[in-house]
Amino acid sequence: MNWRHGILYIFALCLAAGLAASTAHAQARVGEAAVIKNEVVRVMGSATSQINVGDGLLRDEIVRTGLDSAARLVMADSTNLSLGPSATIKLDRTVFNDEHTYRDIAIRLTTGAFRFVTGHSEKTAYKITTSLASIGVRGTTLDILSQRGKTTVVLQDGMSRVCTTGGQCIDLTQPGDTAVITSAGGKVTIQKTNNPPWTFAAACAAAAGLCTVTDYADATPAVTPPIDDGSDPTGMLCGR
Repeated sequence: MNWRHGILYIFALCLAAGLAASTAHAQARVGEAAVIKNEVVRVMGSATSQINVGDGLLRDEIVRTGLDSAARLVMADSTNLSLGPSATIKLDRTVFNDEHTYRDIAIRLTTGAFRFVTGHSEKTAYKITTSLASIGVRGTTLDILSQRGKTTVVLQDGMSRVCTTGGQCIDLTQPGDTAVITSAGGKVTIQKTNNPPWTFAAACAAAAGLCTVTDYADATPAVTPPIDDGSDPTGMLCGR
């Protein structure tokens, strides 16, 4: 019976290892906090916890800044996303293409001011939304202000297409091009101007490093190599 018990024991270890690997994959880091000023929290149901520089970000995570607070998040593909005071985002969906790029990345800007700088993924991978608009990028730096009943999108570099939830679209092609989407009386309208009524510049000036752009590799702390404790780290017993 001992050999049977041994086989069952190895099977149980493999099953546990597989479950742990699955959980780790589901909770994979999709980014990291590079700059944190004052109160910046992750929201989990009714609970919150402070985010510190170097902390990882997970898919489906909500991040919120407090008053007089700010954050810069660097995603795994080196997308830089800066948040001003009283801002909330949700990392709605992240599907990796490989270690350094996404096949699909969806970011919902719920409320507040943001600066978005495209990373290394294909431009079609990015899906940025507010309550009123969807925003496409083509190698782009954008300032975005999401307010109740109004979204303002200012092009700083590159090109972008901004569409209302009803399908009206305009292209931003020159620095300063701005889309203003408003909702009033159940009607959503979009207008274009090259005289932006707002930019993220004031938030940049209020927090050191907030609008610096860095690669994800530079934002990630060195990882200590795992210690070989003889516990079959290669998975040879499990056929991996």
